[in-house]
Amino acid sequence: MKKLNVGLIGCGVIGTIIAEAIDKDLSDRFSLITVFDLLPEKAQKICEGMSYPPKISQNFRDFLNHPIDLVIEAASQRAVHMYGVKVLESGKDLMIMSVGALLDDGLLNELENVAREYRRHIYIPSGAIAGLDAIKAASLAGLSKVTLTTTKPPRGLKGAPYIEQRHIDLEKISEPTLIYEGRAEEAVRFFPQNVNVAASLSLAGIGKEKTWVRIIVDPNISENIHEIKAEGKFGNLVCKTENLPFPENPKTSYLAALSAIKTLEEIGRELVIGT
Repeated sequence: MKKLNVGLIGCGVIGTIIAEAIDKDLSDRFSLITVFDLLPEKAQKICEGMSYPPKISQNFRDFLNHPIDLVIEAASQRAVHMYGVKVLESGKDLMIMSVGALLDDGLLNELENVAREYRRHIYIPSGAIAGLDAIKAASLAGLSKVTLTTTKPPRGLKGAPYIEQRHIDLEKISEPTLIYEGRAEEAVRFFPQNVNVAASLSLAGIGKEKTWVRIIVDPNISENIHEIKAEGKFGNLVCKTENLPFPENPKTSYLAALSAIKTLEEIGRELVIGT
């Protein structure tokens, strides 16, 4: 069976988990042939200890010159803006982890148009929340209200633009505190590393302007908690996910990386069926 050649953009925690999965559990269907990160030391670290270490691309042009079938973006919303269209134009499929970037209508439309023109696929893993299939189904009958409440410990929100701009001292918060409430399209800009799940939920349901996001800081918890509440002609839905964060990066939930690996498994299954 022909293997798919994979290129990885972003060598942080999520990228590392994905790379390890390809190297060990998915090596019969995928080959990670190159990685690219703006910090070369991260790219170097991700290759250490791998059975089949990929080549380290020194720049994005070098990265695209490799014979890649699928590019996995695990870097940032900015990376999706910078590289997404170019990846598709180069004849490669694209998996997007930083889904918040897709709430930019201009970028989303351009990615969709280029994907159609070049007959490429765009894959969007479910990320760190459950219930998206139910939201998609419910949207067919009509959704009237969708709310995402995200609760995180202080360190999980450290460095977010919203926190920095408003000079919020997270260390002084001693009880569960609502620090943000607003539309999903604003939330993904204010918290680009924290609520990509809001974008996934918006795309699955009633859109970025009608999807409501609440962010709570709770110093008494260690999990990243996402609770979805939806109302519509189908009835009511409540779905709660309590995610364990990565110790190295508390902004990110382990489930997000697992969702990417599961998406790869599904792509690999299609390869088997197609042979």
